[in-house]
Amino acid sequence: MEIKVNFLDNLRLEAKFDDFTVITDQPIRYKGDGSAPSPFDYFLASSAMCAAYFVKVYCLSRDIPTENIRLSQNNIVDPENRYNQIFKIQVELPEDISEKDRQGILRSIDRCTVKKVVQTGPEFQIEVVENLDEDAQALLMGKPEGSSLTYIEGKDLPLEKTIANMTQILADLGMKIEIASWRNIVPHVWSLHIRDAASPMCFTNGKGATKEAALASALGEFIERLNCNFFYNDQFFGQDIANAEFVHYPNEKWFALNDEDSLPEGLLDDYCLPIYNPDDELQGSHLIDTNSGRSDRGICALPFVRQSDGETVYFPSNLIENLYLSNGMSAGNTLPEAQVQCLSEIFERAVKKQIIEQEIALPDVPAEVLAQYPEIVEAVAALEAQGFPVLVKDASLGGQFPVACVTLMNPRTGGVFASFGAHPSFHVALERSLTELLQGRSFEGLNDFMPPTFNSMAVTEPNNFVEHFIDSSGVISWRFFSARSDYEFCQWDFSGTNQEEADNLFGILSQLGLEAYMAVYTELGAPVCRILVPGYSEVYPIEDLVWDNTNKALDYREDILNLHRLNNEQLSSLVERLEESQLDNYIDIITLIGIEFDENTVWGQLTILELKLLIYLALGRHEEAYELVEAFLQYNENTVARGLFYRAVSAVLEIELDDEMQLDDYLPNFRRMFGEHTMAEVVGAVDGSVRFPGLTPTSMKLEGLDRHLRLIESYKKLHAARAAKATA
Repeated sequence: MEIKVNFLDNLRLEAKFDDFTVITDQPIRYKGDGSAPSPFDYFLASSAMCAAYFVKVYCLSRDIPTENIRLSQNNIVDPENRYNQIFKIQVELPEDISEKDRQGILRSIDRCTVKKVVQTGPEFQIEVVENLDEDAQALLMGKPEGSSLTYIEGKDLPLEKTIANMTQILADLGMKIEIASWRNIVPHVWSLHIRDAASPMCFTNGKGATKEAALASALGEFIERLNCNFFYNDQFFGQDIANAEFVHYPNEKWFALNDEDSLPEGLLDDYCLPIYNPDDELQGSHLIDTNSGRSDRGICALPFVRQSDGETVYFPSNLIENLYLSNGMSAGNTLPEAQVQCLSEIFERAVKKQIIEQEIALPDVPAEVLAQYPEIVEAVAALEAQGFPVLVKDASLGGQFPVACVTLMNPRTGGVFASFGAHPSFHVALERSLTELLQGRSFEGLNDFMPPTFNSMAVTEPNNFVEHFIDSSGVISWRFFSARSDYEFCQWDFSGTNQEEADNLFGILSQLGLEAYMAVYTELGAPVCRILVPGYSEVYPIEDLVWDNTNKALDYREDILNLHRLNNEQLSSLVERLEESQLDNYIDIITLIGIEFDENTVWGQLTILELKLLIYLALGRHEEAYELVEAFLQYNENTVARGLFYRAVSAVLEIELDDEMQLDDYLPNFRRMFGEHTMAEVVGAVDGSVRFPGLTPTSMKLEGLDRHLRLIESYKKLHAARAAKATA
């Protein structure tokens, strides 16, 4: 994590990281002002709080109340060497906690991350650089030397060279990549999380059988998502980019809307149109892109090459953003390598969807076949030694597809996770299934999966597949676990050179009667492809283009950002549109308008319900406000402080709506209950003198929205590189 430090007045310092700011000072005896803890005080507190965090996690997972648990830490300093200290952590536990849980809590404290880092002994590297923002991190890997090169199946270059090339691409782009975490809880299964230090919303995860393979995976995923604009998928690009010569890519094409709002000529092709517009409900205005919101320019469309005949077909960027998420994009050392990865993932997800929705029982991979891959056997054995039964399945559906499955069962919770992997090599597909299973997870993280069900409707419900795609939190059928499989085991093999494998995978799509469309991006220095298979590789239902399109943001974005500038008539119009839209009251405003507010602010927690409530208060429509404040309090997932604020609002509104009560009679005790500041805001909100308490003013220029501005700055680097390449 990158922490930027600013020098303030006297000895005060300001550290900024992610969406947080921490102020430090020194005691007066050390010439400071004593206005904040010292840096070392924060360090001491961090280990105590980290220990307490692990206690809390342990107790939450076992429904153990923590009200009567107390924890403290003292640092005992060696008088002869003040850098030699003992951190003594003590925990006071209630008598009714069992001996087993007492030991469990002590073990949880022992897992404290701060403690482990200190005990290991971090290495400090101190250096002078010309520019902090341009100095890209080396990602723990040096350049390949001599014969120390690692080749793995499916890669056209050794891992060391792949890592060096991709690191350089990101450095040239001006992106400083930091490694946030590593995981290696069983042998031969590594994963890590990397992110852009300046814009942590841009992040990827990597996985592999070795540390180097996982790092190459994470970097490749980062570059693929940059090239395909995935990091900025639903987000407003800002007015500068929206008014630029191009918004997404220099080769984009804009199609003007017509008076009938029908789909413009030249958009999509005869194969795609019946798939995306089966009931003739899709209109041109449905396809205005969310990122620019330039309805005056029309529909922004991107060129893809139809693989059956090489013809160029234009796909609306809005359609891609709404239906495909990250499915069908990949980076590689060569284009065929990227194509193989891309197509493998498309098959993995399509076959997974078919298996889950059709409740198919898969055959086990026989022990004698699995024994050919000893590293997989060792990793599975390590999981089972921790008490997690593991099933290794052939998901090829009788040898049709290059897909495998590793399923973990958790007897502690009854939850299961079916992890799928695909690749023309049977070995690589198995390995990917296993590494996907544990990507970014601790053993405790394996407690989060849903139990199986015999409820077929729950399994086939469209959002279940979306949840499987996003974070594997969907459900699967108990029928999946039947010992009577629906297919015979097949030890398939689709492998060859990367070019042969890509041809074979395209061939499978052709045999299924499917068209594939591909865009290739090489501007940043590594080949990246994005492949769309209409009617097959979508993640979201196609009807979302009409009924749940992300460009609904355009109906509300400008008004919400200009909220403090709207007059009563404009506010009434906004709240009426929100009411008539029938949007879920609990959709957050971040999602609704595509703006990355700081989640630690009121804006970041704001839902449609709370926004409507605040507008009704500003308009003096107290009855509507009272109805919504009761709903807010019943289902509030906001901060404790915000919940108390609305409890006070509820009480004040009830008095205002009752002709027999006077607010002045209650204010003295309200102030004692909720505090002077809170009551000043509450009374002001109700009488109209304080509008939108908690929401800092902003506008379409995004003043004060640092988190979103950092995201835009990240995209501007990419946009500038594309512009430079186009004019070179």
